[in-house]
Amino acid sequence: MSSSVYACDDPAQARNPQNRERQRSGRIGDKWREPCDSIAMTEKDRLKHHLRFQSDWCRKLGSPLYTTLLALAEQDVEADGPCWRVLEGHGADPMGSVPCLRLLGAIHRLVLQGKAQWTPFLDTVETHTAILGDAMDRPVQTNEVQRCAALIGGFLVAAGETGLPLRILEPGASAGLNLRWDHYRYESAWGDPQSPVQFQGAYTTRTPPFSIPARVVERRGCDRDPVDPCSEDGQLTLLSYTWADQTERLARLRGAFQIAERVPAIVDRADAVDWLSKCLAERHDDVTTVIFHSIMMPYMSRRQRAEVRSVVEAAGARASARAPLAWLRMEHGGEQTEVALTMWPGGRERVLARSGYHGHPVEWIHE
Repeated sequence: MSSSVYACDDPAQARNPQNRERQRSGRIGDKWREPCDSIAMTEKDRLKHHLRFQSDWCRKLGSPLYTTLLALAEQDVEADGPCWRVLEGHGADPMGSVPCLRLLGAIHRLVLQGKAQWTPFLDTVETHTAILGDAMDRPVQTNEVQRCAALIGGFLVAAGETGLPLRILEPGASAGLNLRWDHYRYESAWGDPQSPVQFQGAYTTRTPPFSIPARVVERRGCDRDPVDPCSEDGQLTLLSYTWADQTERLARLRGAFQIAERVPAIVDRADAVDWLSKCLAERHDDVTTVIFHSIMMPYMSRRQRAEVRSVVEAAGARASARAPLAWLRMEHGGEQTEVALTMWPGGRERVLARSGYHGHPVEWIHE
């Protein structure tokens, strides 16, 4: 999904000690802290804070390259170097728009095109200052396929408890790669053994209920700026915002492109709230409608988050045994994400799993 709603590579953006208050709705999956936009800082200090913060999270999430480059960029901003010239004017950007990852994504795009190289880093920034400056106006776009390893359990629980095929809806779908979750292979236990996307060793101890079959009869998503995973430009965009030294993520993404070419999934250009309202307005009998999203809530305003919940809960109130509704979400839960599932009729809500922000490792906790 786009950085406004999708794949967050900045997983705890508001962990700044100067902004400890959480916005909570009191329900599972809304444990998100608002970015601290009111702290009195100079633009340069704010950019250095962004860079230092993201560098630390890149270290925690296993990217030595980005950890090092962002630390260099922080020093260069202080020294009024080329990184400062590219980033100047973006100090007031919300942390959720991840300006430092927009910079590295723009450089990665040039590297993938054979127009630049990562080292020497500051020379590369200096050479391509104008191109990088223009690229800072584009949002980050990723589609983290590994998150399907955390989400599959929710789909299987919904299928198993209702005994119906699935109609899946994903707001903030980006390129819709996670709408094809049922065409990936999980732990040599579920899915196509020949799939080019394979998840092995994703689970810490227990696994989801892989004995349950599931059949998807409709897959549809929305995004404010959807990416075409079957186009050269769309693939380049998604690859460029995936961290360059995380080769397994890049390989999974390329495998998902292959599946996207043969498994259609519609991704509408639309606002999530309006789109959900339309999709849920009519009753669909003899299928389980599953609304799912991953790391979407941080990129929505409080009002939008409340509207999403209101739309889903109103649809849940209309659900029946013949037309059940499930709400599956992978959202912030502190140092990890929480994978939660609510099902109607009844509105039963539970936490199924905890997972890393890129979908690994997954701790399956549901009995």
